[in-house]
Amino acid sequence: MRAVVVDAVRAQPHVGEVATPSAPPGGVVVRVMATGMCRSDWHAWAGHDDIAFPHVPGHELAGVVTQVGEGVRRWTVGDRVTVPFVCGCGRCEWCLAGDAQVCPDQEQPGFTHWGSFAEQVALHAADTNLVALPDEVDFATAAGLGCRFATAYRALVGRARVATGEWVTVVGSGGVGLSTVMIAKALGARVVAVDRNPEALVVATALGADHAVPADGTDVPAVVADLTGGGSHVAVDAVGSEQTCADAILSLRRRGRHVQVGLLPPVDGHPRVPMARVIAWELDLLGSHGMAATDYPGMMRLIEQGRLQPQRLVERTIGLEEAADLLPGFDRATVAGITIIDPTR
Repeated sequence: MRAVVVDAVRAQPHVGEVATPSAPPGGVVVRVMATGMCRSDWHAWAGHDDIAFPHVPGHELAGVVTQVGEGVRRWTVGDRVTVPFVCGCGRCEWCLAGDAQVCPDQEQPGFTHWGSFAEQVALHAADTNLVALPDEVDFATAAGLGCRFATAYRALVGRARVATGEWVTVVGSGGVGLSTVMIAKALGARVVAVDRNPEALVVATALGADHAVPADGTDVPAVVADLTGGGSHVAVDAVGSEQTCADAILSLRRRGRHVQVGLLPPVDGHPRVPMARVIAWELDLLGSHGMAATDYPGMMRLIEQGRLQPQRLVERTIGLEEAADLLPGFDRATVAGITIIDPTR
């Protein structure tokens, strides 16, 4: 099959012919109909994750089951499916409690094994991790759910527990940030979107953001405090840098809740966080690491009802060759939305 292959850390990706995967025990193989390109894929390419090379990236996908491994009970060839980017083992106490996103024996396509920038991909523990795709949800839309949209949904619903009328500051208006804006508005929150890309802020406003703040050297926390009457109740760092994390935390009001979604690569050992403010104002710092398959039904219902429209976040669709060219510079991309790869192109 054809796949995007990375031979070493920061090597130029290329499209090559690789072996078609086989279904592992308890798992399946899925023909990839659509897969998203995410900043997390860039982190893997850049060497910020423990990746074995050569490697095939890609962790958010939708497609059709083509092989079923021994012991799989719930799925058959031909099923339309998507999957969270964290695949739990299905056996541990966290998986059994519905928290597969923190499974200590988790598998992640595109990280722990070859991923979905390919025509087919192997997925583990199918009965725990696969999500049936309603006919009303197309493959491109579903591919954007597995990482960014689902992570944003859990960040607001499962972690921050956003309430109607609260202020939510979203730092970063890429795929996960715009997902957060859309979901926060659907939950009845008021939203401040922050980004350095003016085009991204235009999209955030179109999705319902009440205010758009350019990260152009402006004192973002001061602007947010003024707009919200003292700071937001919830802040989300949807980028992952010292600056964006600090801006999000310092934008909170007293007793506010911060959710860290963007990965924070270490700077001089560890990223610096404004902990003095966290302590003095009794702020809650929360991590959000995807969402388990058991939590998908609530999100899917909102999509089927039209209250959430993730398809609006898809900005462009590309083929494998263009994906190979784009990946090394994706940390600097000014895409205002989600980039979808169609391996059939």
